[in-house]
Amino acid sequence: MGKEFLTVFDEWSTSYDETVHGENNEYSEYFYKYDEILTLVADHAFGNILEFGVGTGNLTLKLIERKLQVIGVDPSKAMRDIAKDKIPDIQVLDGDFDSYPDVKDIDCIVSSFAFHHLNNKDKSISASKFFNTLNTSGKILFADVVFENLESYELAVEEAMEKGHYNVHRDLTQEYYSTIPELEEIFASNGFKVEFTKCNRYVWLMEAQKLT
Repeated sequence: MGKEFLTVFDEWSTSYDETVHGENNEYSEYFYKYDEILTLVADHAFGNILEFGVGTGNLTLKLIERKLQVIGVDPSKAMRDIAKDKIPDIQVLDGDFDSYPDVKDIDCIVSSFAFHHLNNKDKSISASKFFNTLNTSGKILFADVVFENLESYELAVEEAMEKGHYNVHRDLTQEYYSTIPELEEIFASNGFKVEFTKCNRYVWLMEAQKLT
């Protein structure tokens, strides 16, 4: 899942919760309605869950509150440790989107604010693996920063610089934020029907239904 960002994950682990809950003004628009976004993902999830990018366990907690069975995957030991402190009984495995232990009987794959760590080629490779991992009629639920088109992405980059949000600008230009048409093509070509729901200005919920 973009192992080049692993050091960033470890360093961010101690301040991640403060950032997503609005204490870092630079990222406030991106994490606007953060709790509601996670609730939306959890409300659409079902069955046995495989969660990528567990982070500090915020989505995981909502899934467990709904009595869902969750296996978590995260490449950052620091993040995994914080998640386990919050939820002692959780199973969190070392891995990422394109390299994770073999798991069986998965109905739903979920993730929040993480899929953009993969470039589009690796996203497609992962989508193929997801198809093979999911049970029949399984579903993917990913909440992430996504852009409607290239123009909206370029506008976000420009606005970040104009506002002096240099960390956001760095993220937008160094990570791998996809457009809706790109994700539609990636998942359709790997056997999924895809729908998008807008959550805030930058975040969309992607629902990818496995086709049989």
